[in-house]
Amino acid sequence: MPTAIQTSLSLLLMILLGFLLRSKLDNDSHRKGLKVVILDLALPAMIFVALLGIKMDAELLILPVLVLLWNGFMLAAGYFGLPWLGVERDSAQHRTWLMLFPSLAPGLSCFPFLIEYLDEEALAWGALADVGNKVYVLIFSYLIAMTWYYRVHRLGKRSKGEKVKQLLFAMLKEPINLVLILAILLLSIGWNMDTIPGFISKSILSLKDMMTPLILLFIGLSVILKRKQIQSIISLLMLRAGISLLLSGALISLFSFSSTTAILLAVVFPLSSCSFWPFAHMSAVRQLESVTENGNPSRTFDLELGINILAVSLPFSTLIILSIFSAGDYFTNPVHVLAFGALLLLIPFISKVISWMKTLDFSIDLPKNQDLKNSPSEGR
Repeated sequence: MPTAIQTSLSLLLMILLGFLLRSKLDNDSHRKGLKVVILDLALPAMIFVALLGIKMDAELLILPVLVLLWNGFMLAAGYFGLPWLGVERDSAQHRTWLMLFPSLAPGLSCFPFLIEYLDEEALAWGALADVGNKVYVLIFSYLIAMTWYYRVHRLGKRSKGEKVKQLLFAMLKEPINLVLILAILLLSIGWNMDTIPGFISKSILSLKDMMTPLILLFIGLSVILKRKQIQSIISLLMLRAGISLLLSGALISLFSFSSTTAILLAVVFPLSSCSFWPFAHMSAVRQLESVTENGNPSRTFDLELGINILAVSLPFSTLIILSIFSAGDYFTNPVHVLAFGALLLLIPFISKVISWMKTLDFSIDLPKNQDLKNSPSEGR
């Protein structure tokens, strides 16, 4: 069995193990404790290691820029496209989808296949492209989450200075943001993981290695399987994948790529599963809401939906990426990429139309005079 498939199956197995542990970790305090370890220790450690490992190449700076543009385009596409498929605009579900829809987690769903089917150069390009995605999920998605929090809880009447002060205070309370600032400062003076003291780097690397299994176990513990919701999530993930393939097909049609490896990377990278980091921001907002309700019972995000999206997104992306690599060089042709994207884009809309038609009442009521005409006459 190929190494990439074994890696993917091991990741899915971790989710299953978490699901099986639900009976023993059924208390909310158990999941909250695990979430604290993830958000305050493991996730910041992974971000710190990833940022200090960045090596920029001037010629390849276009890669993170393109991915950042993809993030922005998918945010807009989700805002306008999701309501067409039944997600009510400006609802907690809509905001949850918009946090996850433009995000990417290539480390879980894409990089194992780059190593297996392509080469180390493709993995290096993918890691550099992920820099743009990290900028989006760490900074822009956090700012978006806080903006929605202010809007939902009617905090807009506060002065700009007060809002900025509260935003900065909230940012500095988050370990992720503190680590981000620290990593940037260390990079600016030329430090990396090799130059910081060994006992510190070893501790950070140990925490970083905990990240993936803890997230997958947490997803398994928290996921609430509902058939109708899972079907809806798959439909919207098809929309996400379809738009991504259309963008990739257009890109490789308009520009000449240096190799087959570069083309396949452009096709599969945007198909990565949704990232856990926006979910971390949504969880931070939920903590703010629990402290300052202000008499407003509204929730900014639907965390139950968010964890289910993450749970479905990983196997969905894995299957799509595996299918593309299994087809050999078939998807190096932009026509094939565009056709596959159009198919994935049409399926959810066709499904929605069929569901809508089933709700229609096609019965025909006869006019009253027609009823009288066809009825037996009185006294006959």
